[in-house]
Amino acid sequence: MALNTALSGINAAQSDLNVISNNIANANTTGFKGSRAEFADIYAVTGLNINSTAVGSGVRLQEVAQQFNQGDIQTTNNSLDLAISGNGFFVVNNGSGVQYTRAGDFQKNPNGYITTPDGAHLQMYPANGAGGFDSSTLTDFNWVTAQSNATATSTITMTSNLPASASVPANAFSTTDSTSYNAAAPVTVYDSQGGSHQATIYYVKTGTNTWNANLYVDGQSAGTQPLTFDATGKLATPSNGKLAFNSVNLANGSSPMTLSLNVANTTQYGTDYSAGTIQQNGFEAGTLSSIDIDSKGVITAYYSNNQSTQIGQVAIANFANVQGLRQLGNTTWAASTDSGPAVMGTASVGQFGTIQSGALESSNTADTTAQLVNMIQAQRDYQANAQVLSTDNTLASALFNAVSR
Repeated sequence: MALNTALSGINAAQSDLNVISNNIANANTTGFKGSRAEFADIYAVTGLNINSTAVGSGVRLQEVAQQFNQGDIQTTNNSLDLAISGNGFFVVNNGSGVQYTRAGDFQKNPNGYITTPDGAHLQMYPANGAGGFDSSTLTDFNWVTAQSNATATSTITMTSNLPASASVPANAFSTTDSTSYNAAAPVTVYDSQGGSHQATIYYVKTGTNTWNANLYVDGQSAGTQPLTFDATGKLATPSNGKLAFNSVNLANGSSPMTLSLNVANTTQYGTDYSAGTIQQNGFEAGTLSSIDIDSKGVITAYYSNNQSTQIGQVAIANFANVQGLRQLGNTTWAASTDSGPAVMGTASVGQFGTIQSGALESSNTADTTAQLVNMIQAQRDYQANAQVLSTDNTLASALFNAVSR
């Protein structure tokens, strides 16, 4: 019996060494979670459990328990590298079903999809068009390659000062005669196709506290609108601060351009003319320049025309019993009856951790010191059980020799 008991101890120690060996081998595997060999004794008793002199029959491997403690977060500066600090798993789909992983070393494939190194697509919640995300739908994260649509300019906003001491020009207004106007403010505007055009506002003083604003686009007149100021130099009319001009046909296939000039912050003080700030709300078409993922997993695309749009939010899953997850390899897991169904959510909300972009979670066995200590203990267990085998063999040999005399 001692031989069988010692043999069970050797087998258990060997299993422990195998688990430790796997932990050490994956010390540099991104998102890897180590395991621990757990054992139970073998104890034989009578049917009624009344044998007080029964001796144990050895040990058996009860479970290789996964350990989901947090690995260290290492900065990589690659925007597609993602790490979860806290609870949760990234959700990926390899075409055969949904899987879960802590390894965030994602990459873009030739079709623009963001995938794991083995090709599983990262899942996200798509934008719902109302400033939020549709958390009822999972979709593949695709790196947006389409251009950002152009938007025609409709409003020009100006903050400027017209000099109260300016004289009324002697000559009738003409864009080609600089003495016929008091100031000019150029600004680039965009048509419905994203083409750029030169718009210029010419200011002409017409009397005490009164001015005309003449708008031209590519040399075409969009009309004239009056401005008046009160005795303190503040704008009196238009009362809403907005000047509406006529449409201009640009004859390039784009829609006619109709512009409104917001001059609510324009003043008439005794200082010189000051152009201040000039802004317009149109922009040309733009190509994708970068992707950013924040701590909540919100994915924002930035374009060359200085526009941005939120295209989705990275999906996060968690489980009632993470140790019950079924290992699939490649640092991925699948839900099981032991783990319970996936609880879906988003980073930084409730039980879910935060996402760090440009970083990776290291293996939680990266610190091999503890693994080496466990390996020494398993080695001693193996040697001790081997010594039991040797001792039992010696005793058996002595007994056989005594009987044979």
